[in-house]
Amino acid sequence: MKVNEIPNRIISVGGKEHLYFGGTNYLGVTTLPEFQTILLASFQKWGTSYGSSRSANIQLKVYKTAENLLAKQIGTNAAVTISSGMLAGKLALELLQQTTDLVFYFPNTHPALLHPFSQPLLQNGKLNPFLFDPTVSKIGIVADAIPSLEVTPIDLSILLEIPKDKEITLILDESHSIGILGDRGHGVLNQYQLPNVHRKISIASLGKAFGLSGGFIAGDLDFITELKKQQAFIGASGMNPAFLETYINAQELYEVQRQKLQLNLSYVESNLIPNPAFTFVKEYPAIYFDNNELLQLLLENKIIPTSFPYPTASGKLSRIVISAHHTKEDLDTMTKQLNIFSNLSTNLDSDIRFVL
Repeated sequence: MKVNEIPNRIISVGGKEHLYFGGTNYLGVTTLPEFQTILLASFQKWGTSYGSSRSANIQLKVYKTAENLLAKQIGTNAAVTISSGMLAGKLALELLQQTTDLVFYFPNTHPALLHPFSQPLLQNGKLNPFLFDPTVSKIGIVADAIPSLEVTPIDLSILLEIPKDKEITLILDESHSIGILGDRGHGVLNQYQLPNVHRKISIASLGKAFGLSGGFIAGDLDFITELKKQQAFIGASGMNPAFLETYINAQELYEVQRQKLQLNLSYVESNLIPNPAFTFVKEYPAIYFDNNELLQLLLENKIIPTSFPYPTASGKLSRIVISAHHTKEDLDTMTKQLNIFSNLSTNLDSDIRFVL
């Protein structure tokens, strides 16, 4: 379906209003007037774009200010911003390939962190034998903080089974956890206690929860310093400085919106009938399902989730995204239909058991 305006909590389809529970606008800032006021003031200060290399003789102080703030919030020594989350992943992966003997990826890792020469971390449910190869001493591992189709952070405990004499660098894609999970929305990178991991790097898009076009790489100072020497970084334009100014000045607003999101998630949990047909936890703003009957029920009641084909789903995979901008009335309407589906499923199961 095609629409002529940015999807908010309500969008018009075929001349009729629908509730929108899709996208990745987790904190609901992209159409928030207060956020747009901050953004417009930033454009007035920095202009609409700045196409110069980050290594040019003129340096904009806003980059350092924003990157220091990012590093402090994530809990790393340094951070660097990039024009997109995808490019952030590619740059980090390129440096990882140069500084390790072999790179391994967790299942369902985002394409930004996949390389043709990388190896799957798991084979037949066990660690890849190359991890135990004595000629492979420096190991790179990439993963999504929130794997596809999941609503909880990835379990990295299997990394503890890798021999302790290996030097491990972990890159974690936090695009769908930064701004949402962790202390004050600062992600999950430092929640992992992995004594055998030598280096932890976070990459992410800022276009999800934070509503800004751009991305970042955060980690130890040596890694970030070396990354800034890469030709792909030197030759690329930096992130829009107006967006960085907005990120700095919107911190209080981000926290207000994050608290609203948490209240919305708790409200959904208190009213939703659990059902194995969909996946939900109150800490994460997405409900996954691949049931076409449930999808049709939502659409018939003018509720639009994100829906797309997925290889491991039985048909279309659907995701209901709960945002900070949804009202209680919106949430009531959505949970009512999920509960109707759950009750219908329960009654159908009971009828089948009775016939048997």
